[in-house]
Amino acid sequence: MPSRRLSVAPMMDYTDHHARYLLRLISRRTLLYTEMVTAAAVVHGDTARLLAFDAAEHPVALQLGGADPAEMAQAACIGAEFGYDEINLNIGCPSDRVQSGRFGACLMAEPDTVADCVRAMRAQTDVPVTVKTRIGIDHRDSYEELCAFVDKVAEAGCETFIVHARKAWLQGLSPKQNREIPPLDYPRVHRLKRDYPELEIIINGGIRSLDETERELAEVDGVMIGRAVFDDLWMLAEADRRLFGSADPLPTRRAVLQAYAEYCDRELARGTRLPHLTRHLMGLVQGLPGARRFRRRMSEDARGPGAEPELLVRAWDELEAGMGAVGATRSGSCGYAAAGESRAG
Repeated sequence: MPSRRLSVAPMMDYTDHHARYLLRLISRRTLLYTEMVTAAAVVHGDTARLLAFDAAEHPVALQLGGADPAEMAQAACIGAEFGYDEINLNIGCPSDRVQSGRFGACLMAEPDTVADCVRAMRAQTDVPVTVKTRIGIDHRDSYEELCAFVDKVAEAGCETFIVHARKAWLQGLSPKQNREIPPLDYPRVHRLKRDYPELEIIINGGIRSLDETERELAEVDGVMIGRAVFDDLWMLAEADRRLFGSADPLPTRRAVLQAYAEYCDRELARGTRLPHLTRHLMGLVQGLPGARRFRRRMSEDARGPGAEPELLVRAWDELEAGMGAVGATRSGSCGYAAAGESRAG
């Protein structure tokens, strides 16, 4: 079973298989999730295209959306056959499109349906089945209602709940607003863990650093971080040591870029366009002098005729040289080049 002390949230347009490969180059232990895929698409669509991933991405979890127990069970079985380490059921997304399909956060109002899905999924696979949920929806947001939901779903065999510490408004707020406007309520998730010590409780929502992660791990079993990771990819560089006790050497940005460039080269041979690969690199240089130029190289230059993966390493070398030049002009400074890697040792 994969460790969930730290995971990167499933996010549409973010956690595709290219991003997961890149994240795995930075942290070997952090659990990664796919974008949400509907069970119907897995069962009836282009399954290989939707579910294929690189073996280097392990541990990796598949997130499914749906409400039909038989279809969810079939999709979970397919996901397990593809080699995913966990199958996660999305009960947290509040978008209108998801609601129209009768899945996501609106299913918090149907705990029996969620329990039936979990029960059917577990009957078809030995891979762990987990649920990602909110603390409530609309005016159904009392702690008692959250516990009633957890009771019902846990009885069906779910042992791990990933809880976004905000309720969701199903009408009147966009998905983005639902990530920002409803207030965070970490104490409610902490209380849930105290009241259900036998369950694995993972907290999600608003956590933006490893320091915050370590504080939360004193209260719950794990932390899931979302967009903050892509704002600053390098926050994961110390995760294996700080959170998982790894003694492996810390990565460097250049080594990550070199390895990712080799991956890009293989993907280009399969027909992937370079901008689809470089778009995930914007947060790799967060806070460094020259970051804006690096990002421009990844977005604009990658679209140019004849652009090749070597662009990635050249852009980093230019940025690093610039940091060294700036650092050399500062008295008492040993240069930004070293500082640029300091967070990873």
